[in-house]
Amino acid sequence: MMKNARPRRSILYMPGSNARALEKGRTLAADGLIMDLEDAVAPDAKEMARSQIRDAIKEGGYGKRELIIRVNALDTSWGHDDLVAAATMGSHAILLPKVEGESIVHQAEEIMATAGAPDDLAIWCMMETPSGMLHAEEISHASPRVGALVMGTSDLAKDLQCAHTPDRLPFITSLGLCMLAARAAGIAILDGVHLNLNDDEGFQYSCNQGVELGFDGKTLIHPKTIDAANKAFAPPAETIEWSKKIIAAHGEAASQGKGVVVVEGQLIENLHVLNAQRLVALDDAISKMQTDGK
Repeated sequence: MMKNARPRRSILYMPGSNARALEKGRTLAADGLIMDLEDAVAPDAKEMARSQIRDAIKEGGYGKRELIIRVNALDTSWGHDDLVAAATMGSHAILLPKVEGESIVHQAEEIMATAGAPDDLAIWCMMETPSGMLHAEEISHASPRVGALVMGTSDLAKDLQCAHTPDRLPFITSLGLCMLAARAAGIAILDGVHLNLNDDEGFQYSCNQGVELGFDGKTLIHPKTIDAANKAFAPPAETIEWSKKIIAAHGEAASQGKGVVVVEGQLIENLHVLNAQRLVALDDAISKMQTDGK
């Protein structure tokens, strides 16, 4: 089971070098924001982006949105300083790029601890290389700090020398390996971005496929895709109604010493109830975010 039911339907990348984007993030309906120091920031703007992210988080105003800082790789000239700075900026997680094994997680942990990172600051791992796919299990279990795997399908496509097809068949093995690893470790897993912003139908298909595969949500590159992702990765109202019904029915059966119950012709066991409870908790968390305001 997942460690928590925090909504992660829509996680939007935004360049740390773009102060206007960081400001706009306070008003967007995304469940989370990845404040980027890596790919979205030019080399000569790295330090400025680091400073802007620090100031934006300190200023606050992001409500209940999950804040993640993507740092540069530790083998770059910016990576170590990024990680030291991000350790105490007040985000919920630090996203490490191109994680290929547990050693990079352990190295990041040591730097974070030395820099004074709080115990609840999570490490998220970009899964975007063939080696990363083959070591997904050890990465997922590398540390209690590891809280999520994030699929980087653009870089992965380059390394696999494969095509971006509508059905994403070239990625299925990689997506499946990471899904198995994340679920075995009880952590979150987020689907990769959809690159064509003019392809609404393709974006919707990839969201639906992501839901079917079991992803918790989707990483995004433009605010206009937030609403569609939120809708796709939220449990439908009829699913919540059914979940509550079988929870109640199974609870009544359990009080009578029964382990199973039949609801509208379907055999309901504890495994069905556990999943129903997860969906109801997720729906409650989404409703709370909307009520309290993001």
